[in-house]
Amino acid sequence: MNLQSLTRTTAFVVAASISTMAHAQEKTGHVSAPELRAKTDYCKTCHGVEAQGFRGSFPMPRLAGQQPEYVENQLKAFIEHRRRNPVMFNVAHALSPAMLAALTDEFKNLKPKPLGGAPKAIVPEGKKIYDEGIPGANVPPCASCHGPEAKGVGQFPRLAGQLNDYVIKKLTNWDKERGQNKANPDASAIMQPIAHDLTDAQIRAVAAYVSELN
Repeated sequence: MNLQSLTRTTAFVVAASISTMAHAQEKTGHVSAPELRAKTDYCKTCHGVEAQGFRGSFPMPRLAGQQPEYVENQLKAFIEHRRRNPVMFNVAHALSPAMLAALTDEFKNLKPKPLGGAPKAIVPEGKKIYDEGIPGANVPPCASCHGPEAKGVGQFPRLAGQLNDYVIKKLTNWDKERGQNKANPDASAIMQPIAHDLTDAQIRAVAAYVSELN
């Protein structure tokens, strides 16, 4: 190898190394406390002062205690138009990997009380469906994915403390909002047939039950 070729090769290796390092730093880069506070304050304008959810013109979901992997997957689904929400599409696009990691960690550790507000009379029915499913309708127990306390695990979201009206809206409109790219599904695809097979009354009962859980 002559000197000119060696120089070109060395330059290429150095450039590739710098690019790799930059990508790694983007993934694990530091987010300052003021930057994180500004972003969480922005999120809380819709999701509540403690990310406990908010009832306005539309129910805004609780993010407090949510599984980081689930949040990351859903933000990616917004970006890729697999899940429809024009506001969250724009929000998700603006988050760097480092900020996303910091936000999900911040929300995971918040523990506000549930807002409640669901009809108490249907909570026992919701608990039965959550724990046992509906064998006659091929609906498995919700606990089999979301955990016995509805706190979620990995890609499966926390439901405990989620606004009952938000849960109702999502399950009722599942096909219109989720799984918009059948060729590129995520873990939430498992819910499509379940949401379809639940009656409105059953959806309301399950939503009432999980909304009361801490």
